Formats: sequence, C-alpha cells, structure tokens
Amino acid sequence: MAVVRIDRPERRNALDTEHCLGLRAGIGRALDAGVRAVVLTGSGTSFCAGADLDQVYGEAFTDALYGALHALTGAPVPVIAAINGPAIGAGLQLALAADLRVAVEEASFAVPTARLGLSVDPWTLRRLAELAGGGAARAIVLGCESVPARRAFELGLVQRVGGLDTALAWAREIAGLAPLTLAYSKRAFNAAADPEAVRPGEVMAAYQACWTSEDAQEGRRARTEKRAPVFQGK
Repeated sequence: MAVVRIDRPERRNALDTEHCLGLRAGIGRALDAGVRAVVLTGSGTSFCAGADLDQVYGEAFTDALYGALHALTGAPVPVIAAINGPAIGAGLQLALAADLRVAVEEASFAVPTARLGLSVDPWTLRRLAELAGGGAARAIVLGCESVPARRAFELGLVQRVGGLDTALAWAREIAGLAPLTLAYSKRAFNAAADPEAVRPGEVMAAYQACWTSEDAQEGRRARTEKRAPVFQGK
C-alpha cells in the first residue's frame, strides 16, 4: 500500500503542470514498488481546490492533467481517494478517477466551470452521473451546486465518511485480497463505463486468468484449511 499526496497546501493543492506530472510519477513509483492499493490525498485542509487558473489555458496543462487522471484509472490496483477537504473542479476529477472515495465531514464537491466560462470533458460528466446519479450530476455542473460530504455519501459518490486513517484501514484490507481479481474487476468496470478505453478480448482474458491462477488454488486451499488465504498475484 502507498500514499500519494498532492502537496501544494499554500495554494489549497490547486494543480499546475508540475504537480500533475508529479502525481502521475508518484502513481508510477508506487506501482513499480509492487503495491496492491494506493491512497490519494491532499496536504493541509484541502483535497484539491481545482486547477491553477493561471495555467488551465495551456495545452501542456491539459495533457498533464489527463495524464494524471489516466494514471489513476489505468492503475491495475484499487485507488482510494482520501478526501480531506474541498474537491473542486480538477480536484473532483481526481476523486472521480479513483475507484473508491472516503471523505471527511468537512469535504465538499463542486464543478464551478459555468462560473468561469470553462468546461470539463465528457468522461468527467459520464463518471459523475454514474456515481452520483444523473440529477445530482446536472445540479453540480449546470446549477454549480456544492455537495457536502454527507450528501455525497447518500448519493453514492462517497463510499465512507472518515479521514485518512479510515482510508488507510480500508486500503490495508483491500491489499490482502486477490490482486488478479481486483485488476480484472477494475478493468471490467472501466470497460462498461467506456468501452473504447479497453481493447476487445482484454476483459475476458483477465476474467479467465483469475480462474486458472495460482491464487484461485490458494483460495480453495485456504477455504478447506479454514485459514486466511495468502495471495501472490499469480
């Protein structure tokens, strides 16, 4: 398990090109180290206050932001966003790119692009509608509503209310589960939401690999021996 932190508290963790690239690199280092779960959080009292408005008009920033989002969605391990404060604009996009979300009571979610004459991409709108429901997504985007953590939990946008400790405890539980199964399930969820993002046959190959894996045999042995399984990701 690894913790990747957005560390720009003096700007409420607003994203610039440098920090988007750093986020992508941090995810890469965690995966290279063989972690089985990643927790993404922010420094200070904000998760991420959005994009640094001095940079959003440049192509370099857009490429860096979507590189960071793709690193989260494409990671073969579950990513938990530990939302320690407001997640606004690009901050909400990061939260949406995670697989699971844990938020403190003080957290809030908003996409105020209509107040700025800006926009978010179709993937973000689809993902928000998938997780929070179409009506809530439209209220957030078209009505520029800010959703507090408890309401986000009721909608299903947030899965647990709590702080970093809650997210870390959940990540430790997940890290003990079968890695191949988790990787397949994440890929299948992503394919259902965006079929063009996954190559044909990739999901079924991952599905079948779970059933023929050493971990599947370990699961059977552990069940017979009445013990906790020890999965190796093989």
